[in-house]
Amino acid sequence: MADQQLIPHLFRTEYRKIVAVLCKYFGLGGMENAEDIASETFLTATQTWGLHGIPSNPTAWLYGVAKNKAKNHLQRHTLFRDKIAPALKGDESMEQDLDLSPQNIIDSQLQMMFAICHPSISPEAQIGLSLRILCGFGIEEIADAFLTNKETINKRLFRAKEQLRTSGIKIGVPGPPEIEERLSPVLTTIYLLFNEGYYSISRDQPLRKDLCLEAIRLCTMLVENAATNQPQVNALLALMCFHASRFDARTDRNGGIILYEEQDPSLWNVDFISKGGYFLQCSATGNKLSRYHLEAGIAYWSTQRADIPEKWENILQFYNRLLQMEYSPIAALNRTYALSKVNGKAAAIVEAEKLELTDNHFYFALLGELYTSIDDEKARLHLQKAYSLAKTPADRQAIQKKMDRHATL
Repeated sequence: MADQQLIPHLFRTEYRKIVAVLCKYFGLGGMENAEDIASETFLTATQTWGLHGIPSNPTAWLYGVAKNKAKNHLQRHTLFRDKIAPALKGDESMEQDLDLSPQNIIDSQLQMMFAICHPSISPEAQIGLSLRILCGFGIEEIADAFLTNKETINKRLFRAKEQLRTSGIKIGVPGPPEIEERLSPVLTTIYLLFNEGYYSISRDQPLRKDLCLEAIRLCTMLVENAATNQPQVNALLALMCFHASRFDARTDRNGGIILYEEQDPSLWNVDFISKGGYFLQCSATGNKLSRYHLEAGIAYWSTQRADIPEKWENILQFYNRLLQMEYSPIAALNRTYALSKVNGKAAAIVEAEKLELTDNHFYFALLGELYTSIDDEKARLHLQKAYSLAKTPADRQAIQKKMDRHATL
């Protein structure tokens, strides 16, 4: 990895770990202090490494600096000076208490996920704060995930932190009575994190594997914990594994998007497909069907190479059930593509046009594809409209390819 890429990479992977451990140490009331210390640690790295070079173990260096900054913070703090210091026996106690071992990092992140997703704050704030504290999202990235602006997100996060600071919530995984309620926003957070990586609109990078793999890591933590190893958690992990299996086939050498029907199946990762199948089997217990079960079913059939009627019929039925459970315009739009495979383009056009998603470039791109060979002039106009609405260079490039192919027909 190039030197100039190392600090941004480490910020994405280590910032959230440092914050989680510091929050566990300080308590939720010290969340802003934890964020400040973590941010200062990376600022120090930027300044020091630029002058003296990168240390042999950059991660250990960051952890050491974070520990020292935490000590300095406590030593400056009145509470530490007046009440805590007399009880401590030298500097070694701080080293023991601020444990940045791999297991404590995992435990701290898992416990923080549930502390943040407390019912005393709104679901939107729970998810936004989790994305910020535990996933290292910037304010702009969170705003993109919620389709809102940075000012709204800043206000929402400030209120959530105040609520957590004053409520006396303890950091930890809740017991059985509460865990079901608080598991839902935790899974939503992981789902949003994966989606931001799988289709990123906040950067000129259509696929951000680091975010997707982090979402898989967080969900794996839940599966490996007995209290949170539940069917819907396994279903979400299966869903993400199936999608991750097509990473290498999804973009070209220049980073452009390769649409599903144009992907090379030989590039699909069989290990991820196998893992997805395993976790999908693990999810098939109990009597509760979640949206993640249905989306995992769709993703499973999307990893089957043969373009046969059974594949698209199953995908269509999963979409039908998903829309009954939780309606989404995008899911409805995706359903029309499966419908075109089962009942033909004409039937799909009727269903698609009912959606009237006139501010969505995917809507016009799909109509352009459906109208091709039925009404080529309409197809051309729809593709032009899709191009004008596209938000990223990668999307415009993908639509341009469709337009170029259409022009040769």
